[in-house]
Amino acid sequence: MNEKPDFSKNANRASTAPAFLSVWDMHSYYGESYIVQGVTFNVHEGEILALLGRNGAGKTSTLRSIARVGDPEVRHGEIWLDHQPLHNMTSYEAASVGLGLVPEDRRIIPGLTVEENLQLAQIAPPVGWSLERLYELFPRLGERRKQEGITLSGGEQQMLSIARALARDIKVLLLDEPYEGLAPVIVDEIEKTLAHVKQQGMTTIIVEQNAVRALELADRAIILDTGTIVFDGTANEVLQDTGLREEYLAI
Repeated sequence: MNEKPDFSKNANRASTAPAFLSVWDMHSYYGESYIVQGVTFNVHEGEILALLGRNGAGKTSTLRSIARVGDPEVRHGEIWLDHQPLHNMTSYEAASVGLGLVPEDRRIIPGLTVEENLQLAQIAPPVGWSLERLYELFPRLGERRKQEGITLSGGEQQMLSIARALARDIKVLLLDEPYEGLAPVIVDEIEKTLAHVKQQGMTTIIVEQNAVRALELADRAIILDTGTIVFDGTANEVLQDTGLREEYLAI
């Protein structure tokens, strides 16, 4: 068994940084494949950050590294959330202190209804939004609360996946490709939902191939290229910079 990585070397004292979520010099690997190569950025409370780049740029790997899922393996760096160090935590421990990951594949639990999927998320503390509040946010889920979750449409499953994350008392919502495969009208609906979540003060990182839609929602943007950050600034800067978008986003 590999020894647990030592993250104490070259500590940058990120626990005192004003950022709500701070990632410092993070390096992640799939086996021997070096994927995330020294990524550093901050996210402030209540902010929506769009994490962008071409296919294979390292967006999902960066998100999964923050969520501490174990694959890819973070071998160096620091991750702090609200002055708590996440870099030595498991995914379960990181979730218990406030990270809510909505994975690309949604992971709706077969055999359980919509409501049972949500109730299962609330079995252990800390509990977040009530079922009533979630159904107010997602009326479709309220209408289908007794329907088996995996029989929902793709858009409804995405709503359920987001609602399940909010059912926990989370500090940061991590969204991996929330618009993928969805009709534009459903993307509109989910976008309005995320805007409402932001109004409630939720901090969010969104990885999305539909870069323009993500930028229209976000406050700030980070662009990755081959595992490194090539841009960190406002979302509007990216929307206004045609050359930047063509070079790194192909739009």
